[in-house]
Amino acid sequence: MKKQDFLFVFILIVIFLPFFVSDAVYGWYKSFNAAHGMVMSFLKFGVLATLGEMLGLRISAGVYNRKGFGVLSRAVVWGILGMGINMAMIVFSKGVPQFMEYMGMADASAIINGDCCLDKLWIALAVSVTMNTIFAPVFMTFHKITDTHILDCDGSLRSLITPIPMARIITHLNWDTQWNFVFKKTIPFFWYPAHTITFLLPDEVRVLFAAILGVVLGVLLAIAARMK
Repeated sequence: MKKQDFLFVFILIVIFLPFFVSDAVYGWYKSFNAAHGMVMSFLKFGVLATLGEMLGLRISAGVYNRKGFGVLSRAVVWGILGMGINMAMIVFSKGVPQFMEYMGMADASAIINGDCCLDKLWIALAVSVTMNTIFAPVFMTFHKITDTHILDCDGSLRSLITPIPMARIITHLNWDTQWNFVFKKTIPFFWYPAHTITFLLPDEVRVLFAAILGVVLGVLLAIAARMK
């Protein structure tokens, strides 16, 4: 393992270790997240998903960073996208159980927040499938657009204030990879089951699990972005 790999692993340990060795730190984290959910979403995805993309770059190119990659620009964009993910999780975790009640399933909203049981599993699966079918394709495509824009701006922070040429980027996206890998494979085979687990967990654990998924998401999209 190279020095840069040790450094990367050390950073991840520093981020996650306090949650396992200190009840006080984890208690502060839960209370701050409850009071400032959007702020924590920005920080969580800005840091962890960017680390995930750096890991994806390491896997595909052998380095964690390179000229034009734009770590800071990616972190800011991921922070903004993370707030959108948080909003989507709230909307779908509340809305889908209410729709299931509308369709005849009694107490779905209470069951999803209760103890683990077969009904909760089906509701969590329904929430995950609905969110990842409706929201995920739009989110993933927009992320690909912002990723391309950052690369076009050589990773500079000016990418954050330069208008995105949407029509040009959308026209030249690798739709074969976007459809056949990102949509057809990662969504049904990874995100459906992964987010089913997310919605089965207690609220305070969902936050930490979503942070871990943020790293995985960055890896998957970074690898997909470099597929030919």
